[in-house]
Amino acid sequence: MSRTASGLDAAGAATPRPQWSSRLAFILAATGSAVGLGNIWKFPYITGENGGGAFVLVYLACIAVVGLPILAAEVLLGRRGRHSPVRSMAQLAKADGASPRWGWVAWMGFVAAFVLLSFYSVVGGWSLAYIGHAVSGDFGAADAEAIGALFGGLLGSPGTLLLWHSVFMLMVVAIVGAGVNAGMERAINLLMPLLFVLLLVLVGYAMAQGDFARGVDFLFAADFSKLSTEGVLTALGHAFFTLSTGICVMMAYGSFLPREVNIARTVITIGVLDTLVALLAGLAIFPLVFANGLEPGAGPGLLFVTLPLAFGQMTGGVLFGSLFFFLLLVAAITSAISMIEPVVEWLEDRGVARKIGALLSGALIWALGICTVLSFNHWADFHPLAFIGRFEGKTLFDLFDFLVSNLALPLGGMAIALYAGWVMKPETLRDLIGLGEGLAWALFRFVLRFLSPAAVLVVFIYNLV
Repeated sequence: MSRTASGLDAAGAATPRPQWSSRLAFILAATGSAVGLGNIWKFPYITGENGGGAFVLVYLACIAVVGLPILAAEVLLGRRGRHSPVRSMAQLAKADGASPRWGWVAWMGFVAAFVLLSFYSVVGGWSLAYIGHAVSGDFGAADAEAIGALFGGLLGSPGTLLLWHSVFMLMVVAIVGAGVNAGMERAINLLMPLLFVLLLVLVGYAMAQGDFARGVDFLFAADFSKLSTEGVLTALGHAFFTLSTGICVMMAYGSFLPREVNIARTVITIGVLDTLVALLAGLAIFPLVFANGLEPGAGPGLLFVTLPLAFGQMTGGVLFGSLFFFLLLVAAITSAISMIEPVVEWLEDRGVARKIGALLSGALIWALGICTVLSFNHWADFHPLAFIGRFEGKTLFDLFDFLVSNLALPLGGMAIALYAGWVMKPETLRDLIGLGEGLAWALFRFVLRFLSPAAVLVVFIYNLV
């Protein structure tokens, strides 16, 4: 049964607000948002590029110091505001006697989520295309040149990319348009357990068919001589990115969180599950890569070139290759539905019905996604900011990625930490976070006020320079 809570409208009157049916439902939803292509696609290849185990240790430390405190702050702001992020931040700033300019934090997140989903949907469509290739046995006995040509052919065909981009967005709109409980919660309750089952099955396959001992050693044996300063900053940036913080996605989800749920314990659980998925993905991927003499630091092509080559050479490759790309699709969908939610909530605050809001948001995001589709083919030589040395050679897709990953996310996350740590009254923050008055509370507040903003600022400056 759907549960509701009250928020406040502009006149101060109570307005009904749907809620997650349970703490578990929120944990699955928030973990689904955090677990996406970043865990299953990006984490394995950046681990491979940065030497393995030492990078993983630094990444885990960054999750604890940077990711979780900002995630907790974003969730509690959402639950306190009980509206769309844009409206919540405006009303919270007014209630706290702060400048109304704090509302721009939510606007920045709103735009970033919109832009992020426009190109994320195109990449999510790749997993749909690759499910078809895997089921058809296209990876079987194919050499590296043929697999590379398969991926190149996909990127070079705007019609094919547009088709899968469209299908992916339709799936997301259908889920979100059905509502918080009947749509998002029902889908997540099915997809998240399925994701963990698929991951465990694929880890079992890697144990049977891959060089599992070498994969474990690569992932967990720490050799700090292989870790550069750039690798440390990459770990810091990814720890921040992977938890979906900084673009108000978790603020939107937090607005549906029942008041009796302890935010601190819940956020720790989300962080553990998100990290577990990333590590399991590494255990599923690296043994297969090593067993076939392939390169673990193959970059973004690890999933769409290197792994298909491995599946094509292994027993059961058709079945398990299909399962892997279905896993990738599940992870992409659970993240995508969270990205569109702030936009849909903003429209709901303006009296637009959820189904209409989901359709309108999806249509606009889909249209912007066409720029990404064309960036891989017809517009591959279009570099709109080439006159700026930093952006020379960057396509529209590259610029969208840069805008979100290097500007909006760190600035949004830093602003959220600063607002919760410096603007909110300490007693209000303490009551909302649920840590009591002991050492844990003092440590959380110190990290939120000083360490987290400083670390994010370092990442921001590094990415710019």
